[in-house]
Amino acid sequence: MPHEIVTTDRAPRAIGPYSQAVVAAGGWIFCSGQIPLDPATGAVVAGGIAEQTRRVLENLRAVLEAAGASLADVVKTTVYLKDLGEFQAMNETYARFFPERPPARATVEVARLPKDVRVEIDCVAVRRGAAALRRRSRGRGGSPCCSGRAPPAAPRSICRRCFGRSST
Repeated sequence: MPHEIVTTDRAPRAIGPYSQAVVAAGGWIFCSGQIPLDPATGAVVAGGIAEQTRRVLENLRAVLEAAGASLADVVKTTVYLKDLGEFQAMNETYARFFPERPPARATVEVARLPKDVRVEIDCVAVRRGAAALRRRSRGRGGSPCCSGRAPPAAPRSICRRCFGRSST
């Protein structure tokens, strides 16, 4: 199944063989984990867990914007902490980025993170237009991916005729 690769200079470049994010069928956006690197310098930001969490979420915001979405479109995050004792401070900063309708989240303590940072966060989001497009296709016998009803720039949904699954 084809997917769109997302890259932006407003977030740190991938430090391995992976993409900053991919957009899959139905407008689903899968963002790779971000660590607290300054995109301009590539250096780990100075400060504690609050400053590192802020930089990570700013990096994720930049990747999501490059994918045509925002933090408001995030449905799931995974937070990797080097020290679960820093959960409260991370959580206070995290909450400022998701003031309404926070996404589902898992938080885990890990032995080590790249560049010995304190936090890494990845996320899954859905482009706003994708959900509306799926709702519009209900009850009309098809989904936008094969029914011809979707405008050319609209995200594609998975449908039974094309992929053996229902888009609703």
